[in-house]
Amino acid sequence: MTDASDVVTSAAAPAITAVEHRGIEYVPDSERWGKPAGLFWMWAGAIWNVEFLVYGVLGVVVFGLSFTQAVLIILVGNLSYVLTGLASLQGPKAGTTCFGVSRAAFGPNGNRVPSLFNWVTQVGFEIEGIALIVFAAIALAGQAGMKSVPTGLKVVFLIVAVAIQAVLPLLGHAAVLKVLKFLAFPFIVLFAIMTAFVVHKYHAGAPSASWGAMTIFLALVIAAGGLGFSENGNDYSRYLPPTTSNRGIVAAVMLGGLIPSVLLEVLGAALGSELPKSAALSVTGLTASFPSWFVVPYLIFAIFQLFAINTVDLYSSGVTLQSLVPGLHRIACVMIDTVICLAVAAYAIFSSRFYTLLADFLLFIILWLGPWCAIYLVDSYLRRNRYDSDSLLNERGGLYYRNGGFHWPALIAQLIGMVTAALWLNAYSPYVGYFASRHGGPLGSDFSVFIGLIVAGLIYGLLAGRTVRAEGNATPAVVS
Repeated sequence: MTDASDVVTSAAAPAITAVEHRGIEYVPDSERWGKPAGLFWMWAGAIWNVEFLVYGVLGVVVFGLSFTQAVLIILVGNLSYVLTGLASLQGPKAGTTCFGVSRAAFGPNGNRVPSLFNWVTQVGFEIEGIALIVFAAIALAGQAGMKSVPTGLKVVFLIVAVAIQAVLPLLGHAAVLKVLKFLAFPFIVLFAIMTAFVVHKYHAGAPSASWGAMTIFLALVIAAGGLGFSENGNDYSRYLPPTTSNRGIVAAVMLGGLIPSVLLEVLGAALGSELPKSAALSVTGLTASFPSWFVVPYLIFAIFQLFAINTVDLYSSGVTLQSLVPGLHRIACVMIDTVICLAVAAYAIFSSRFYTLLADFLLFIILWLGPWCAIYLVDSYLRRNRYDSDSLLNERGGLYYRNGGFHWPALIAQLIGMVTAALWLNAYSPYVGYFASRHGGPLGSDFSVFIGLIVAGLIYGLLAGRTVRAEGNATPAVVS
């Protein structure tokens, strides 16, 4: 992945072992060493992940879609990676992280609301990944002949997993980008091998799911894909020079996420045509369709893949915590998140309610993420991507302080967007919204993602359009 408009700068990329000391702080132009191609490989390395294989399986096994229906939804849903691309354009201009930039829309104090939502979301994904890593380690112990893994060994697996997970986020941005790039290649090889095992076995079948079931799976694909990563975008693009091509950034991020997501989810849908439901709900259960000799390599690769995507979540949760609690150093934030992840992951691993907890968690992120993403992107559009970097980091003054640090149009739009999204949210069985239960057949339907995006974006544009345009006009532009 290359781009003719990549900007060559005098800044050299830090060594892979160098510890990043910047977090939410402004990144000066002299340290902007990144290029769009680096974002392509980073996202590809993170998303070549067995979690996305499971998402494809769920479309067929849980929601009852045929292979053809599932492929259609996967192709449409993963176009949402354009949101991740668009939400990566602000970092190079503003020189700070996603929830540093989000202060422009919400104000430094109002921004603590979505920052809290995002911090909980990122930590939740870390916990999910750590739990799955431990489950895979337990399965490896079983392959080694251990019939029952004692509690003490499970605790060891957990502590070791959490310790390993913290290494790359502690090193920081450069290490994350470089390591994930290299990890992409063995994952591609693993995908090719799995495809060879599955391609001659699946059966497409006749369409069997209602349109409502298709919308539920579509919501899952979007929330787990392009929308679900939109709050991470600028955390990794902020080291690009401010004059970097916008098209290059959007293309690199979108394709880096879309290509592996589509391929893995389509493979999962094919795999789902021959797996029982019990196997579909487990990363280790997917091995039921593979030869016995492949199970151990698969589980080992699965562990590395889960570490890769957890790296993205832990790094972003750390810099988000800085916007929530100003004054904390990025490394301290990573350590705090690691301790919390260890404690909650221990509960999840030893609880029989792991998948119930996971379902409740997904319910939470769908409700807040669509409205926030719409407000964030509409704000960027209205101000023509112009930001006063000093004001973004000013806790008690500056262009974005407004009414005591709160920008009420954004908070109102966020609240209304979440409430309206909840009316058409389908997270059966914990919660089914009023409209979701009345349209779409036996399973109902789910338009929560679209409603949250549209309603919050329109309300914010109506309430804040004139003010935000004026702020943008008052801010000098960075010439691309």
